[in-house]
Amino acid sequence: MSQLPRASLGRVLDDLGATLLDLVHGQALSTEPIAGIAIHDPYDEPHLPSPALVLGVGLREPAEIAALLRALGPQGAAGLIVRAPVPGGDELRVAAEESGVALLALTRGASWAQLAALLRSMLSQGDVGDAGPEMLGGLPSGDLFALANAVAALVDAPVTIEDPDSRVLAFSGRQEEADPSRVETILGRQVPERFARILSRAGVLRDLHRSAEPVFVAPPETAPDEFSVPRVAVAVRAGDEFLGSIWAAVHEPLTPDRSRAFSDAAKLVALHMLRLRAGADVERRLRTDLVGTALEGGTGARESLARLGLADQPLIVLALAPAAPESTADRSGLAADRQRLTDALAMHLSAVHAGSAVALLGDVAYGLLPVATSERATRVASEFLDRVGDRVPALIGVSPPAATVAELAAARAGADRALRVLRSGCGLRVARLSDVYTKAMVLELRDLIAARGDAPTGPLAKLIAYDAEHHASLVETLAAWLDAFGDAVAAAAALHVHPNTFRYRLRRLAEVGDLDLTDPEARFGAMLQLRVFSV
Repeated sequence: MSQLPRASLGRVLDDLGATLLDLVHGQALSTEPIAGIAIHDPYDEPHLPSPALVLGVGLREPAEIAALLRALGPQGAAGLIVRAPVPGGDELRVAAEESGVALLALTRGASWAQLAALLRSMLSQGDVGDAGPEMLGGLPSGDLFALANAVAALVDAPVTIEDPDSRVLAFSGRQEEADPSRVETILGRQVPERFARILSRAGVLRDLHRSAEPVFVAPPETAPDEFSVPRVAVAVRAGDEFLGSIWAAVHEPLTPDRSRAFSDAAKLVALHMLRLRAGADVERRLRTDLVGTALEGGTGARESLARLGLADQPLIVLALAPAAPESTADRSGLAADRQRLTDALAMHLSAVHAGSAVALLGDVAYGLLPVATSERATRVASEFLDRVGDRVPALIGVSPPAATVAELAAARAGADRALRVLRSGCGLRVARLSDVYTKAMVLELRDLIAARGDAPTGPLAKLIAYDAEHHASLVETLAAWLDAFGDAVAAAAALHVHPNTFRYRLRRLAEVGDLDLTDPEARFGAMLQLRVFSV
């Protein structure tokens, strides 16, 4: 698989500069393509592809930043990004010059997750197996940022390219010429909901979907300070399919010549978006095949890991699935949730470790994370779920480490077993198999019992029959007593009955079930059947 980077540090600054990033110290003259991004963690140093862009999340003190610059120099890092404002003084300038690592500032208001997503989309070639990028209209296939700048030059205005859900796919330079609403849109990579409602009420989105010509949008009276510059928008279509739109921030309606150029540009954008989608589909299928083959642990596993860039490394398998049960959820919505979670996990893991691989196999997304301990993987999984939030509740099972290819299939099975316990409703979101091993064994024993058609026997069967005939609560009494380790007072409190009433029921269940409560084997047998049969 070819995952060819294409953007140098200079290209990153050309596309994201003035809006998201500023070059504070050092130079961006190298044309060497960036190999990946990494998040700086002082307690667990990430593996850096060379050259890398490092996100210095949480770095504030000049001494910390200077020390990291000097540490990144020998590792071949291209740049370090910290949150603006960057402390002044000569210390950072000297460190950047000595290390050869450029120091960049991320504008306030932009999130690190947004920046990571933008960088990832720029650095990833997106084509599988191509020796070089295909050209469309004189531009590299799928290069929406370069295309946005070309369209901006045609209409002499800053533009954004958006998908059907008003998410920003790419944007041109000169965004400082627009208004606060455009800046907010780019920082959030999404048209804010309040502006989307304004456009919808004004019929702009309806006209955009229906018209093949550019649509002029006057600033609304309800948000004069934020939305002060007019827009002109044109739909991007492939046949009857609405792929997205291009939005230019203009100060007056376009001339007829520029309006035609804008419409023609939409056709070229459509070709690039289709090429991007086709390339993403091919890459996703290939990655799915490689991850699936690796997880099977057969003869092709080693070659698959090599093609994924994960050969000869310890691996942890993460098994991710939505928390909604299949039987109660909308199937089409659940499938979309799975794919969104898979893509989000891929982005998150790539920020943690550039060599990670993620694929959706059936109804579970599997991540291969090249770390040595399940504790580290559990922290990564928990951080991911915290960032995803509760809109799409999800669960992640974490495998034991797989030191060799031969152990990978067993690691996947371990992650699956942990995920199954989570899906059964144990109250956790993330778990290692070792955390829920007993629950996993009980679930597997239930499978065996169900396959053989077994039913409760012995004392428990007698108690169940007695309760059904006399509307008694002897089984409930037994379960409470066992859960309380034989403490009748605590068990009575759990059932909200008087201790004397509870003791009477306890004696009665011993008589009815012919159960010797002083016998450890009898107690264990009763407890095991209660768990297995979920009585």
